Amino acid sequence: MDIVVSHLTKTYGTQRAVDDVSFRVAAGQITGFLGPNGAGKTTTMKSMVCYITPDSGDITIGPYSIREHPGQVRRNIGYLPELNPLYEDMPVVDFLHFMAALQQVPKREIPGRTAEMIRLCGLTAEKHKKIGELSKGYKQRVGLAQALIHDPAVLILDEPTSGLDPNQMVEIRELIRTVGKSKTVLLSSHILSEVEATCDRIVVINKGRIVADGTAAELRSTASGRERLRVRIEAPEGADVPALLQALPSVEKAEWDADARACLVTAIPDASARNEIFALCVAQKWQLTEITGIETSLEDVFRMLTTPS
Repeated sequence: MDIVVSHLTKTYGTQRAVDDVSFRVAAGQITGFLGPNGAGKTTTMKSMVCYITPDSGDITIGPYSIREHPGQVRRNIGYLPELNPLYEDMPVVDFLHFMAALQQVPKREIPGRTAEMIRLCGLTAEKHKKIGELSKGYKQRVGLAQALIHDPAVLILDEPTSGLDPNQMVEIRELIRTVGKSKTVLLSSHILSEVEATCDRIVVINKGRIVADGTAAELRSTASGRERLRVRIEAPEGADVPALLQALPSVEKAEWDADARACLVTAIPDASARNEIFALCVAQKWQLTEITGIETSLEDVFRMLTTPS
């Protein structure tokens, strides 16, 4: 089933959390939903699962509208919120039986569905433990199992790897990729490397509006018109090198990177700042020790799209 968001708007008091948002997630696709805190990601996802009602616009899950067919929408969605709500005093297998019943899985099918989710989510050794005894990684697996228990066509995952260690992240990522082969998946995350490794496509939201939509390669290509340089200069103590670089006509941004002990320079679109940097060093009698191009990363693209200019 496709997810189609059409002109979605939601306001809280004077704040417009989501502002005329439209995008589509194709069936069988894993799409990353990125944005800084407060950008509108969670509001959009809660609208998709009929947890909140938008002021205007609509979302359809396959043929079903959140406004006209909320019951059908819920039946076709599996949802893992950022704060994974689990009954920690229940054993894993009992919890999944309970969630299957809540999702109206036929009673005769519940044992089979539960066994399948335990196998798929790697919970066999933990199935008789109380959820409160599990590590955070296994609790996330239980959350995914409950989201999948009724075999939904669409999965909505809000920060599914939040708080996990690197090994747990890899395990959950592989699980999502396995599930994504047969379902439509929309996942929100702040971990850009995870999104790049897991997702077929990326949608970026900022201040309630969609600012980018495409594959990681397409987003990089969009940003590649801006030359990025690592610049190392030996200048007298007290010289404000980033400010002088920032003042060059061809430079959009210059900032000091303490880790690299260098200035990172971004040129204006379709321009090169190299000649002006050389000329500045000559005029200031500075020694230019490095000027090298930097490949645009997904993190660079994200910052360009969401950092105030």
